[in-house]
This record gives sequence, structure tokens and C-alpha cells, in this order.
Amino acid sequence: MRQLSNFLLLFVSLAFASCQSTDDPLNEALNSPLPASAKFLALGDSYTKAEGITPNGRWTTQLSQLLSQENIEVGEPLVIAESGWTTADLLKRLRSVSIPNDYGMVTLQIGVNNQFQGRSLDEFKNEFKTLLSISTTLAQKNPKNVLVLTIPDWGATPFAAGRNRAQITAQVKAFNDVIKAEAAAKGVAVADVNDLSLLVLQSPDMLAPDQLHYSSKMYLQWAQRALPSAKAIVNE
Repeated sequence: MRQLSNFLLLFVSLAFASCQSTDDPLNEALNSPLPASAKFLALGDSYTKAEGITPNGRWTTQLSQLLSQENIEVGEPLVIAESGWTTADLLKRLRSVSIPNDYGMVTLQIGVNNQFQGRSLDEFKNEFKTLLSISTTLAQKNPKNVLVLTIPDWGATPFAAGRNRAQITAQVKAFNDVIKAEAAAKGVAVADVNDLSLLVLQSPDMLAPDQLHYSSKMYLQWAQRALPSAKAIVNE
């Protein structure tokens, strides 16, 4: 990917990155009163954090609500995710804390910032494999308790105007091919939401105000796509 100008780097950093919270969310995990089968850990970046909207609109929160509507109770997901995180950033965070390995469901969605920053596929593959292993360990050492989501095609958003959209789409696909292959090798389920990200072309209300991230309406689509796999996990 061609070098970005200093101005664009600054602008993008505001869109893709934000300051990390001073409150450690893992305190909640360590003190959770929930039974292990109901514990839900969500790992990722701005899409898991739901940049630009309220936490209630997150796809993980809406997934919990969809499960509840089917009388399947899981706790409010503990989200370990920050805007701008690459696989390396998420690995650094997970290695810096002690997390119990008794989660009934662990979700993982990461990689868009690797693609955006022009990081190599080989680097991503190695770090993603490590994240899959860590996720499996945290999910009671059971790969069937892990659910991976693919990367959306942000090239379809207004934020990508003036860029090579075809190149973005091709690069995102290459990263998603790695995600699917590595998840399959580990026996981990995948919810492919890439095609859903194209809905913004017909429905602008599926975008967050920053015109890059997504609204709760889009995240509901993701939650519905993830629901069958999530049901299989919690009903195992």
C-alpha cells in the first residue's frame, strides 16, 4: 500500500485509533460471578469495541440479546478491544494480564488494521495463529468454544472515497482467506460478515457518524450471522 501523507496519517489515526481506557476491564472478568458456561469474552479492534456508537449497539451485546430471546443466557460480553489494534497490539494486551481460562465462548475479530497499515500477510498469519491458540486456551481449552469473525470490506464506506477500492477489497479478501484457513485448521467456527459490510452501499444508516465504522443496525446483521455458531457453542 502506498505511503500515506502526514495529514492522512493524522486523520486516520483519529478514526482507527483511540486512547486506551485507564480502567482495566479484566477486573470484571477476574471477579465475574457467572458460571463458566455463561461467560463471554470478545477480543478484537474497533469493530468489536463498536467505535463511534454506544456499547449497547455492539454486535457482541446484540448477540447476547439474541441468545437470551431463545432462552440461552450468557453474560454481558467482556470486551478486550481498542480502535487501531493490530494482531500485535492485541497479543501484547493479552500477554500483559492474567485472564481465567474458563470462558464458555470467546470471539475473535482482528486484522483490519494489519491490512490498513500494509503489514505483511505472513506476519498476520503467524500472529493470528497465536491469537487463535490463546483464544482456545481461554475458552476452556476447547476450540469449539471459539468463534471468529471475518474482516468487513471498509472499501465500501465513504471513508474510502478517493482510494483504490478494488485494491482494498482484494487485500481484505487475502486477509480473510488466511483467517478462514487458520480457523479451519484449528477446528474453530467462522462467521463471515464480509458480504454484509457491502450493505452500506444501499443503506447509509448502517454507518456510524464517522462514515468508516458501523452503526448498531449493521452490527445486528453481524449478530444474526453469528447466532447459529454461537448457539452451537453454548449448547455444546
